[in-house]
Amino acid sequence: MDDDVHYTKLTRDQWAWEFLRRNPAYQADYRQFIALWHALETDYGAPPHRDYPRWKRDPRAYGPLPGNDALGQPTGELCIAENDRILLECWMGAKWGFYKFPLDPQRATPPGADELAWRPPPASTAPPDTAYRLDISFDLSLPLPPQLDAAKFRLVSRATELRRNGLTAPKTVINQRARWIQMLRLLDAHTAGISVVKEDDAFLQEALAMVCGGYLDILRLADAE
Repeated sequence: MDDDVHYTKLTRDQWAWEFLRRNPAYQADYRQFIALWHALETDYGAPPHRDYPRWKRDPRAYGPLPGNDALGQPTGELCIAENDRILLECWMGAKWGFYKFPLDPQRATPPGADELAWRPPPASTAPPDTAYRLDISFDLSLPLPPQLDAAKFRLVSRATELRRNGLTAPKTVINQRARWIQMLRLLDAHTAGISVVKEDDAFLQEALAMVCGGYLDILRLADAE
């Protein structure tokens, strides 16, 4: 499948995954995780037939991974066992921002909604962007249709004003796709040891920032069609 066709079909959640799976630290974590998981399955069986009472008594079944620091302030619920420790698979998800079972970064197809569910992204520390803000109020004691028409007119007028002043539209999955495709190509070339031309160096640094946590910002955007 042509890369452009493949990428244009991605949802917001899948785009976040495309950047995360290129993170060398996530790749290293996954290799450690899956080796431990397979060792546990060898000893206690694979779900749904594993010997869970014995599994949960094994220290390897809990995070953090060997050599990893404990989690700081993970968001969302954690899988806490009887001994108040975090199950290894849940520790991985909390560290990298998702629920469900950790996914292989080398997989050939993007995960579906039944495989990957993102945790709510942490609150942004960036100052609020008021350039696109338009407050609209409604009086519920009056008929709504004419108020909705007026609100629509104000929105269209505001969009026209923004374009006239040279301001771009707020980021969405749709209007960022082409930029993200370029980023992924630069990242893959960089990983393969291909030199990046000087003009693309700043863009590569932006792409690397997306890999190292910026992918969580994607989850704040409007999703694809």
